[in-house]
Order: sequence, then structure tokens, then C-alpha cells
Amino acid sequence: MPIVERLVRAATADRGVWFVGSGGDQRVTWAELHDEARVVAASLQRRGIRPGDHVAILGPTSRAIVTAIQGCWLAGAASMVLPLPMRMGSLDEFIAQTRGRILHGDAKLVLIDDQLAPFYEASPEDPPIEPLGAVLPGAPDAPAPSEAVLPEPDPERLVILQYTSGSTSEPKGVMIPDRVLGSNLDALAEAAELTVEGDVTVSWLPLYHDMGLVGLLALPMTVGLDHVQAAPQDFLSHPGHWMEWISRYGGTATAGPNFSWVLATRALKRMSDLDLSSMRIALSGAEPIDPDAVEAFVAESGRFGFPPGAVFCAFGMAEVAIAGTFPPPGRGMVVDTVDREALERKHEALPAAPGDELARRIARLGTPVPGLEMRICDPSTGAVLAERLVGELELRGTSVTPGYYKRPDLSADLFHDGWLRTGDLAYAVEGELVICGRIKDVIIVGGRNVYPMDIERACGDIEGVRAGNVIAFGVEGYKGKESVVIVAEARADGDALDEIRRHVHDRCVQVCGLPPRDVMLVQAGTLPKTSSGKLQRARCRDQYLGETLSLLS
Repeated sequence: MPIVERLVRAATADRGVWFVGSGGDQRVTWAELHDEARVVAASLQRRGIRPGDHVAILGPTSRAIVTAIQGCWLAGAASMVLPLPMRMGSLDEFIAQTRGRILHGDAKLVLIDDQLAPFYEASPEDPPIEPLGAVLPGAPDAPAPSEAVLPEPDPERLVILQYTSGSTSEPKGVMIPDRVLGSNLDALAEAAELTVEGDVTVSWLPLYHDMGLVGLLALPMTVGLDHVQAAPQDFLSHPGHWMEWISRYGGTATAGPNFSWVLATRALKRMSDLDLSSMRIALSGAEPIDPDAVEAFVAESGRFGFPPGAVFCAFGMAEVAIAGTFPPPGRGMVVDTVDREALERKHEALPAAPGDELARRIARLGTPVPGLEMRICDPSTGAVLAERLVGELELRGTSVTPGYYKRPDLSADLFHDGWLRTGDLAYAVEGELVICGRIKDVIIVGGRNVYPMDIERACGDIEGVRAGNVIAFGVEGYKGKESVVIVAEARADGDALDEIRRHVHDRCVQVCGLPPRDVMLVQAGTLPKTSSGKLQRARCRDQYLGETLSLLS
């Protein structure tokens, strides 16, 4: 079913969205939002937007932004939701990156939140720029909803131009046509066993990221589920609010990256009078899952009735819209415990011996969602590998992107015999996916694959080190051999810094048997991260080599 038809159908359901957060709680039915989105669509069409055009949207999560996204789709235009700065060195850098996406994506129009508009100075090369309020209901001479001309169905027309977050490389525009988005939404709903009558989705995730835009906005908006929408800043300033929203509105499905569950666990220690018993899907994804962090959340949330089976460790990526592999709902987390030495040296995931303190624990991420299939291939030869042999994850099916916008070179490299190359090192066990790490991030030392997240997690709980703010990477060392460098944010000074460095050094040796070449402690908030909060190891390595890290002394 075309996306526009899904939106029209969802507007007939007696359900809607709660916008929650610092501005107070506001309820809007999908029918009301749909009528407002038709006004946006008609306003865009008055400005010359036609089916197949691209519209860039810049602003914080709000009712206006959500309405604008649906308005683009109703006009037949692809939405380009642009990232907001998280850790940007300057306003100039943010504007340069934003302009780069706008121009590369051939945006015909840029809609900017009214409060942000004064900060973005237009240049002659920019397309027309309008304050968001100019296309919303209530604007002078706003059209009637009935003036919107809904586009003819076209399965190949782009609905979303999703710029990747750039955790390992420069951001790329992933093309999500109507058929891909619809297929993945159907697969997601089926695999998660979602129902209009019984489910309430809750999200604070940014709408410029695929998990927030597709998995937790497009899904309820096109199906007609009750939904609770907050802004990332409202979660980050008070992580406990996430749990309060679930409790208040009877949330049954939510999602977040590993670090967000760590923050939620800490917040729960200070909370009371919550009811988390309604939870059915508590998805962890978008970054490597730490089983210890998941277990800590389960233990702490159990006081409030959270069912352990609701833990939902999954895999997804923008190149398949969002959902890649899902576990069975209600199963909870299942961990594969493997021999670290065999994994690193033989690239084989052998079950660890009982009592092996150095064993690596990795979450199993389920099987491909309907319409997708997976295989593990040797990254060098392309040969398909047997279970428990580590290689590159490849996907094929109905919700795979046709490629990157205006990058035929990257699109060609993206596929291997018609299969999408994900860039993830992984293996299969009993048909389920297990992710080891990103190929580009692996540190190869003496024939061993050392996974940086193992070092980062081990160092993250050292006193004085900011958890989730540790980066490990490899650099060329003596006689061309790669060695390990660790960069960590810390809150300390003087002699305490030397003690932290010793602890980090020792923890690295304990985890991987290798002494780090350097341990660099930097100021809080200075590690490079993507717009979605992922660590940028390659950029951190460049800063280290260029001696531009914000060091503590």
C-alpha cells in the first residue's frame, strides 16, 4: 500500500499522538494532524513543490516538525530531516555541514523552525528558505486542507532521503522509496506483533535518525497507533522522564541505543511510583549492545514491574529503512558467550569454556524481518561462510535501499551479487544474527581482530572516566604494526589523572592482552560523536594524529 494511502487510512482511527516534554503535554488525533499536514502539502504545492522533489526540514522535535514531515509525503515530496548539532565546534561548522546536505540532496525548499531561522544565513547557492510557520495552518493566506492534491502512486518515488550519521565516514544520502518504506513498516509491525488496539509507542529519539523517524514515528503515523513523542533534549536533560512517559501513558513499545538504557538505569535508582508493567518491546539497537548494561536495567526496572522478556535486542540500519533482524517478542535478551582468543585469532565464534573470565558476551539479535534474508560472507573473497564463522553481514530483500543519492560509486560498492554489504562483522548461530563490530573500526594486531568496543566498555566503568565516552582505535606503530590508542573523557585533575591513566592501561591489557600505545584523557563533552550520538572513531584518530584533542592536564 502506498505511503499516502496509509496516512489517509490511519487518520480515520480514533487514536493519536501525545507531544510531551518541557512544553507540557498536548494530545492531537491523527485525524487532526492529517488535516494540518494537508495544509502543509497545499502550501508546498503553492510554492512549486511537485511529486519527486526533495524538501529539507531543520528544527527540534515538535508538533510542527511532525506535521511538516507528513505534509511533504502528502505532497509527494521526499523529506530530508536535517541533524541538529550535538557536539559541534562552532556554529559555522554546523551551518557548513547543513548546507552540504541541502545542496547534495537537491532540496527544492528548506523549512526551518522559526526560532532557528535567524541563525541560518542564506547564501546565493541555497534553495528558497522559509520559516516553518509559513506553511502551517494559521499562516497568512494558508490554504484549506482540501486544496492539497495527493500524488499518484509511484513505488519508486523517494519518500525519505536519509543522511547517515557518519560514525565511520562522511554522511551519505540513503534513498528510501515508497516501496522500501512500506515493506519495512509492514515487516517491522509483523515481527514485533504490533496491534492498533493494544500498543502505545513511546519515543524521544531524534527525527533525523532512522530509528526515530521510521521505527517510532512513521510506524504509528501510518498505522494509527497511539504514540507518545518527546524531543531528545527532554530525555537527555532528565533521562527519568522516558520511564515516566511509559508509566503515565501505558507505553508498550519503545527503543533506544545502549547508552540511553544506561542513563535510564541510573535515573531509576532515584525514582519511585512508576508502573512499567505495560512494556512489551524495549528495543536496544543503533549501537553495540552491552549485555551487562541490559541486565542492570532489567534488575533496576524490575522494582516497577518491568517484564524481563520485554528486552528486545535488534539490528537495523538506514539502508533497510530501519528494521533488519528482530528476536521473538517476549523472549528477552539471549547472550552468546564465546572464546575471545578464537574470535580474535581464528575469526570463529566458539562457545567459551565454563568459568572463562575473558570470554566475550554478545547479544543475539534475532532473525531477518519478513521480506529480508541474510548471509555471512568472507569480506575478501565473498564466499558464504558457515555458522559461527565471522565475516561480513549481507542482506537482501524487499526493504533494501536502491543505493546512495548521486553516489553511483558508493552504490556500486554497496552491493555484492545483489546483496547489501552492511560493513558489519558478524556471525550466525542457530539462524540468528550476532554482530561483532564494524569492519572499519577493527584493530588488527598480529593477525588478531581486536574489537574497540570491548576496550571501551571495560574502561568506561573506571572511576573518573565518563561511561560511554571512551574511544579506542588503532594507529600504525613500530615496524608498521598497528597499536592501540585510548581516548577517554574524564572528570579529574592533577595526580588523579595519572591514576586514571594507569587504570585504563591495566584494563586494556586485561581485556585484550595488549598495552595501549597512548592513553589520552580529554575534557568532558569533547569526544567526536555523530548527530545521533555514536562515537566517531575515525575522526578521533584524526584528532589524535593532528594533536588537536582537548587534553586534560
